[in-house]
This record gives sequence, structure tokens and C-alpha cells, in this order.
Amino acid sequence: MTTPTTKAGTAVPSSRISRLARLGSLASGVAGGMLAEGLRQLAQGRRPSVGELLLTPANARRVADQLAQLRGAAMKVGQLLSMDAGDLLPPELSQILARLRADAQPMPMSQLVTVLEANWGKDWTQHFSRFSFTPMAAASIGQVHAAEALDGRRLAIKVQYPGIARSISSDVDNVATLLRLSGLLPASLDIAPLLDEAKRQLHDEADYLKEAAHLRHYRSLLAGNPDFTLPEVVEGLGTTNVLVMSRVEGQSLDTLEAAPQAERDRVAHLLFELLFNEIFAFRHVQTDPNLANYLYDPASRRLVLLDFGATRRFDAALVEAYRRLLGAGMAGDRAGLDAAASEIGYFGAEIEDRHRRLVLDIFVQACEPLRHEGLYDFGRSSLAQRMRDAGMQLGTDRDFWHTPPVDALFLHRKIGGLYLLAARLGARVDIRGLFLRHAAGSPG
Repeated sequence: MTTPTTKAGTAVPSSRISRLARLGSLASGVAGGMLAEGLRQLAQGRRPSVGELLLTPANARRVADQLAQLRGAAMKVGQLLSMDAGDLLPPELSQILARLRADAQPMPMSQLVTVLEANWGKDWTQHFSRFSFTPMAAASIGQVHAAEALDGRRLAIKVQYPGIARSISSDVDNVATLLRLSGLLPASLDIAPLLDEAKRQLHDEADYLKEAAHLRHYRSLLAGNPDFTLPEVVEGLGTTNVLVMSRVEGQSLDTLEAAPQAERDRVAHLLFELLFNEIFAFRHVQTDPNLANYLYDPASRRLVLLDFGATRRFDAALVEAYRRLLGAGMAGDRAGLDAAASEIGYFGAEIEDRHRRLVLDIFVQACEPLRHEGLYDFGRSSLAQRMRDAGMQLGTDRDFWHTPPVDALFLHRKIGGLYLLAARLGARVDIRGLFLRHAAGSPG
């Protein structure tokens, strides 16, 4: 979810024809931009390449703006490509798609009312003593509104954009075709598994009854834990398209950047401890590390966990393979890393030795906090930049294009997001100690 928004609402195209037309206008707009830029450069005596013409700032804005207005699958496939395969894509494409992570636009009130009437009937207001039509947050699938129940309970109501669920498959295919035709994706890159998974994941995220079930499950897993607070599902009003929860107050984690070092360290420690619990104990991982999916309550010193639509279950065999992978990374055991990575599916059948070595180099770097004795200082580390540089070096080699297993991509998304969050907080965490306790089956 994005942070609270005051953006003017933009109607979500809900029919397949209107959504396809929006993508068609995008393609023609990009083509027109290429022609204009080509003429400008020719007038200056230059002979530009197709890539130079395509990847102009104006075309980047066209792509990001149109996908943001479509929301739903069109926006989400951009987010998935940006976050999950970003280091293996052309950097220009990563920059274009990265804008989508914070560019959602709310739907106008008239469209919101239509959605609520379709789910709750014309007299839907009878359920509430107050309902705010200005969304607190907006994202690719829906937006969140504050309300108050008749008994005084403060509520957060997540409302899905109209037409999102039925447009998922066609949107994903249309956006992939657009990216292919534009040349932004190399023809040799097989993103079919990622796109298929994007459709499945989106269908799950568009089912708010499933998200409610994930939220109930996490509440049971963390029941009695004094460090976390989760919203409670309000029964009786939820539908596939509307999720009603108790409203939990807290501050953005951004506010902790000026907090004492010990408090920043503690919050990051809690996030990584939760991650290891998710992987090794729960085998359920909330895979979206978006900063806005966490709040902090300074009074209780609790972390607030929000948004469980992107929760994934990991089977026992995969979890054990990751236990071996991280253990080998901690020990600097490249042979062990190679064996575990092969089992997980990181290497294609025809991978060259030099590419295999580069991938293993990235794993070794990613495991740097595991090899560090004591508190690893994310704020002073250049790890994120070094990993990005290594990934871009591998990505620029067009002989190497292999999409890792989708479960691995979603886990990378979570781990990478927590690394960046810890760096943003300037936090220090004993990652090695946490992993050793969890790898031994004794979460701390």
C-alpha cells in the first residue's frame, strides 16, 4: 500500500475493451515519442539506436503513467518485474517499472460508491456511524478507507478496484506483449513462468476472503507475542472484493530514522527474526516488504503488520534446501552453495560455468551478514549496491537469461526489501545469531 493519499481520483477502466484501448494508446504514444525523438536527434546530425529512442524520459513516463492508471494486473506485473527480476533486466526498464511501486491513483467517489453498493446493497451506510470517502492508502489492487462501526470500533476497509479480478489474465498477457514489442525485454528471456505466477498470485491477492484467512492465520501464529500487533478481521461484512478489519494505529517506519540506535536495532531485529520464523517455523511468508506494510507504535513498542495478500506457503523440501543454502553461505562453502542452489532451481540446464560462478558470487555477497560475527551494520554497509552491481553485470550478458523459480523470486523480494529497510534505518542486527538459532530449530 502507498502512504495516505490526497491525489484526485482517476476512474479505473473496468471493461476489457477499455483496458485494451488504454494499452493500445500507450503503444501508439511510445511509438510517437520514438519518432519525435528520432527526428530531433537526426536534425542534430546523430543516428540514434532504437534503444535510445525507446528509453527516453518521456516514454518512461508514458509507460509508468498508463500502467498506474490501469492498476490491477497491468500495474502489478510491472511491480513484479521491477522488484523480483530487476537486477536481471535492462536498468532502464527497472527504472520505468520501479515508479509503479509508489504511483497508485485512487478511484473517484462515484466509482467507490458503485463498488460498495454492489457488495453491500444500496443501504450499505447503515453498517457504519462514519465512513471516510477519502482513502488512507491506494495500491495496485485496491484502496483503504477509515470508518467507524455502530458500536464505536475504528475500522479500516479495503475496497478492490472494479473489474480487476476478471482482467488479470488478459492484462498480464497484454503488458507482456507490449514489453516484448517495445524491445524492453530481451527475446531470449523466458518470463513465462513469472507471468503465470503473476496471474496466480494476482488472483489470490484479488480474493479478499483469502487475505482474511491469511490474516487470521498470522494472528494465531503470533498470538501472545508482545512485539507484534495485527488487525483483526471483522466478520460478517467481508466479501471477495471488500475486507473489513480493525484499524490499528501506528507511525510509519520512516519516523524511526531519527530514533535512538538501540530502538532502530531492535525493530530491524524483530523484522529479521519474523522472517526466519516465517521461513523455518511457519513456512508461510508475507512476501511484500513494502515499507507501508509496517507501522510502529512507540507507546507499546510494537510493530504493526499489515496487508497479507501476498502471503505464500513454502513446502518443507524447499525450506530445507534454503536452510542448506544459507548454512553454506554462512560457512563460505561454495560447493554447498552450488548443490543447494541447483536443488532449488537457480541454474538452467545449459548454464555456462562462468555464469554459474557469477551467480554463486552473488549468493556469497548476499550471505555476508550471515558470516559476520555479532551485529552487522546495514547502515554502513555497501552490500545492496554491490549486489545490484553484480546482478547488473550478469544481466548485461545476453547469453545468460534464466528466470529463477517463482518461490525463490518472492523470497528474494522479501529478503532484499528487509536489507534495504535495515539500511534505511541504519540498523545493526546479529543475522548470524538469528539464523543459527532458527537453523537449529530453536527460534529466539
